[in-house]
Amino acid sequence: MKVVGTMFFEDYKLLIDKPRKRPTYQMIGGRVEEGETPLEAAIRECHEELGAEAIFDEKLLELVMEFDEIATSDGVTPIHFYVFRYKGKLMGKLNTSLEIENFKWYDSTCGTDILSNTLKNEVVPYCLERNLIK
Repeated sequence: MKVVGTMFFEDYKLLIDKPRKRPTYQMIGGRVEEGETPLEAAIRECHEELGAEAIFDEKLLELVMEFDEIATSDGVTPIHFYVFRYKGKLMGKLNTSLEIENFKWYDSTCGTDILSNTLKNEVVPYCLERNLIK
């Protein structure tokens, strides 16, 4: 299965969201649907999860990471993860939805207990190594 995630940054913090169905925060993103490129999936997922009032320029998404892992949801499904970085400032307003319970601007002072395995094991270390978050 192919999955995408998008990193948005502000003041050395990473935007993450908490789905209503899961106990941990995750990246803005989701599954690549049939016939979609990873970039198209990232754009669609950003629109779906951030809400209609979030404003971002789709041309400022850049693929920065790819890795394989096992899905946190079931512990057995292999997934290929594509991570995009937004090279601008997210504008507008974030809106929760039936799918998304909460948004959080994350830095390392928040700890790792609230994070999905993808964030904890791959994305946050990447961000810390590059001084994208504190």
